[in-house]
Amino acid sequence: MSTPVAVTPVAEPATAKSGPRRAQRITGFMPLIALVALVAALTIADPDFLTQRSLTAVARTAAPLIVLAAGATLIVLCGGIDLSIAALASLSTVLLALWLPDLGGLATPVVIAVAAAIGAVQGVAHVLLRIPSFIVTLGGMSILSAVALVVSGAGTVRVVDDTPVAWLELYLAGYVPMSAATALLVVALIAAVVKATPLHSWISATGYSESAARLAGTPVDLVKIGAFCVSGACAGLAAVMLVSRQFSGGPTMADNLLLPAVAAIVVGGTAITGGHGSLWRSLAGALVVTLLRVGLPIVGVPSAYEQILYGAIIIVAVALTLDWSKVSIIK
Repeated sequence: MSTPVAVTPVAEPATAKSGPRRAQRITGFMPLIALVALVAALTIADPDFLTQRSLTAVARTAAPLIVLAAGATLIVLCGGIDLSIAALASLSTVLLALWLPDLGGLATPVVIAVAAAIGAVQGVAHVLLRIPSFIVTLGGMSILSAVALVVSGAGTVRVVDDTPVAWLELYLAGYVPMSAATALLVVALIAAVVKATPLHSWISATGYSESAARLAGTPVDLVKIGAFCVSGACAGLAAVMLVSRQFSGGPTMADNLLLPAVAAIVVGGTAITGGHGSLWRSLAGALVVTLLRVGLPIVGVPSAYEQILYGAIIIVAVALTLDWSKVSIIK
């Protein structure tokens, strides 16, 4: 009779473990590397780019995009996606322009609250009806766009008195646009709340493996609804920023921000499959996308190629950040 022999598992080589970790660290720094490279390239192409005037214009342009991307990042971290943020922002610009004469300063918080409620409704539909977030928000995008057209009469709604939102056009310390400072504050607040509460582990667990998160007692449904609610509120705040710049609201005013917002998230290194990424990376990604928008005319590339560039960026960034361990079959 043979004696059983205990087999000791062979330890994996250190290089096998350090390889993925090193790759993850490099990927984490990619948004900052791209940002620095873009600034250097634009400075070489136009020596006047690093002037206060140019940097201020970049900061003001980036502010609504930063806020939109910050809210949508939470949904992506949960493993979903929100395609309705731009349409919701456009509708919010119309509502704000219509309500400013009667509500005055209260119009801003009311519009943000309404946008948050709309986002929460989409989250509830996604959770209770078990419909993929892609389909829910795609339908929401169509509905919100149609409502914006109906409410606005398919035209621009002018703002006669912009005093309640004019503070966003002021400058902090005489140099920093208030809209940009507000965008940074929003990112910092959301990041701080997520980091200082169980939300960080809940969101990560939901994104990595929803079934395992449910077994571990994570309130997955509430986390998802909360993410949609925050995303909606950010869309409302982005609308306030747009109205303060354009002195009007329009049913398609923010529609051109959808692709840049998605590009900002994936360029920032947030995996489209969820579980991996951060708000600060999306901030860097939004700055990269904004610099690309500003830099195209500087290097002589027609603006018509902008959408082509965004599409290519999204495909490449998703390919680099996708968690292939979750995707066994590509359909």
